Amino acid sequence: MKRNILITGGAGFIGSHVVRLFVNKYPDYNIVNLDKLTYAGNLANLKDIESKPNYTFVKADIADLDEMRRIVNEYKIDGIIHLAAESHVDRSIKDPFTFARTNVMGTLALLQAAKEYWETLTEKYEGKLFYHISTDEVYGALEMTHPEGVPAPFTTKASSNDDMAYGTEFFLETTKYNPHSPYSASKASSDHFVRAYHDTYGMPTLVTNCSNNYGPYQFPEKLIPLFINNIRNRKPLPVYGKGENVRDWLFVEDHARAIDLIFHKGKVAETYNIGGFNEWKNIDLIKVIIKTVDRLLGNPEGYSEELITFVTDRLGHDMRYAIDSRKLQSELGWEPSLQFEEGIEKTVRWYLDNQEWMDNITSGDYERYYDEMYKNR
Repeated sequence: MKRNILITGGAGFIGSHVVRLFVNKYPDYNIVNLDKLTYAGNLANLKDIESKPNYTFVKADIADLDEMRRIVNEYKIDGIIHLAAESHVDRSIKDPFTFARTNVMGTLALLQAAKEYWETLTEKYEGKLFYHISTDEVYGALEMTHPEGVPAPFTTKASSNDDMAYGTEFFLETTKYNPHSPYSASKASSDHFVRAYHDTYGMPTLVTNCSNNYGPYQFPEKLIPLFINNIRNRKPLPVYGKGENVRDWLFVEDHARAIDLIFHKGKVAETYNIGGFNEWKNIDLIKVIIKTVDRLLGNPEGYSEELITFVTDRLGHDMRYAIDSRKLQSELGWEPSLQFEEGIEKTVRWYLDNQEWMDNITSGDYERYYDEMYKNR
């Protein structure tokens, strides 16, 4: 079936993996990658597919309603996978207005452009889909709890036999929203707009909420690539508070596979949580990264632990996130493909083997290149 799919934020971390998967897996689809190319967007993430005949890149701002109208109409878009977002919590604390503009007004502009175009068609909404990718952070935070006399971590019914958890509660698709940062508040608002367009106008929509992703091509302000690079360059490893905060980690290619499956098989108006049942305290995760990087660099075991530097905790820092993705597993048959040890090994090796990519990112050269390339477009 011939389709015209718009993927927003496709030059970013998760988006580039989704674009690559769709371009390679579906040669009959026309994939339009829309990205503003802010600091976290880098077309070097997609060098391997940029010449494919079913791939088109468009530089645009999702908050520009007229431009969204033009793109949706020009490319006759029948499916949208919306990943474009400002996503770094620390940046949202310093500049919440940028997050509101991109995450809320940008999503609204995209929804409105799709609605207007689809309603002009004879078939209207038939065969159309607006798929919005969100975050587990909209749910707030979970307590660090465990059964009496059993120290955390411990196995729970929501975790696999081999995985451990730090509490008895998990985020469900029905969990009440309770965002605590400007970032999560902006994503929660965008989620509500997506659902409102379904309820009000009948637009076919889907929302997924995912746990922390890791893997190749992640911008190095995020924990895992930042720490890999800092260890390599013997720089401090800044750890918030005591490093006790817990996150659920998912390999980015497993998230991309879930997005593919949900886009094609998910039920309209449903929400699906995507997680790895793979909880780690930050400090424990950091020690795994240190151990892996030191081994691959030929350093003595524990050599880089002295780089750990505890810093003042982040404002409003949520203690624990943990996704229950059993609905996705039971209804659509998805499950993570990699054990965490395999995923972190693969990730560390990629960053160490792609130092030119990392140097280009950390120097900012890629941003100046794109500014020059697109300044007259």
